Amino acid sequence: MAVKLDEIRKAADRVASSLGLDVVDVEFTGTAKSRILCVYLEKNAAGRRAQTELLAQQTAAAAADPEAAIDAEIALLVPARFASGELNPEQLSWLTHEDCAAFSRDFGTLLDVEDLVPDNEYTLEASSPGLDRKLTGQHDFERFQGSLVKIQTFEPIANNRSWQGRLTACTADAVSLDLTAVKQNSKARKTGVSTVEIALGNIERAQLVPEF
Repeated sequence: MAVKLDEIRKAADRVASSLGLDVVDVEFTGTAKSRILCVYLEKNAAGRRAQTELLAQQTAAAAADPEAAIDAEIALLVPARFASGELNPEQLSWLTHEDCAAFSRDFGTLLDVEDLVPDNEYTLEASSPGLDRKLTGQHDFERFQGSLVKIQTFEPIANNRSWQGRLTACTADAVSLDLTAVKQNSKARKTGVSTVEIALGNIERAQLVPEF
């Protein structure tokens, strides 16, 4: 019996919302004998904003007073360049082990009660999408403007389908990349362009490029 990912995603959204979380992506991987249901989560917008504000306050306090320290739990979640303000903390999921445990408990129960996974033979994994998270839709591209991204297109642009650069703009129809922000592969260099505009409908897949 086929797994109905749309129904599973809707159920995951309901559980995540009750815990102050958002579902970034849902994937079903593995073989028939060893199936893994992966749910990628992050704090919701309010939670991310609260954590970002707390980080900013603690970083400012530490700068003013060398003896002040950033909260240990925050420090564990935040690479140094985010704490220093060099990178956009919006890229962080702020997800904790407690968040994953609570979601797995509640969502696992719902999956069994509603029998959303045939035969109940699967392993549930809840985790952060990581710093190289997928980008899907206009909302994500607007949120991560200023970040390095990697995009694969359906149709070639200037004979090239793989692009990497800094996301400088996003409209309802397209995104723009500054290609000078990163070293390009030989095929991209041969295009001779320093910027590229890619229609949203031409994006096969896209993801953030971690900066450290």
